[in-house]
Amino acid sequence: MPFLTLLALALALAMDAFAVSLATGICLRTPTTAQALRMAGAFGFFQAAMPVIGWFLGLVVRSFVESYAAWVAFALLAFVGGKMIWEGLQAKDEDDSCPPKDPTKGSRLLLLAVATSIDALAVGLSFSVLGQAIWFPALVIGVVCFIVAGLGVRLGCMIGHLAAVSRYAELLGGATLLAIGVKLVL
Repeated sequence: MPFLTLLALALALAMDAFAVSLATGICLRTPTTAQALRMAGAFGFFQAAMPVIGWFLGLVVRSFVESYAAWVAFALLAFVGGKMIWEGLQAKDEDDSCPPKDPTKGSRLLLLAVATSIDALAVGLSFSVLGQAIWFPALVIGVVCFIVAGLGVRLGCMIGHLAAVSRYAELLGGATLLAIGVKLVL
């Protein structure tokens, strides 16, 4: 996979993490460096680990779907991209209340990190089905997510209209995943 395509994929996968990080930054008002690093570290780690897990799961099913590999990858990316676009188009209340506890700690952070990286599991499965290597892409995906999530926390305290920013980030991420899926089929 060309590096620019991999970078676009990593950015698309990081959009959920960016939206959550941005919301966290808004809620925290003045996030500390430790809070930003905790969130970015957890999001980056799970965003890198999930494609590897998906890749290993794909080894199990690869022999069954090898002749349809491009279509399976397209279907997985189209599903994830379509889901992101759907969520981006849904009306969101700009007055969502902030959680009472620090979302950059404990089980709350773990839940957010896993929830925002589930789509990366499907990408790893796609890579496996296509016979693509996983270690370098997983590293790039994790590093990009770390950077994007860290920026999201920091930018969150400066941005007042979360719903519009979150919606556009999800729409852009979903459209990018769909485009990569179409490119695989073509």
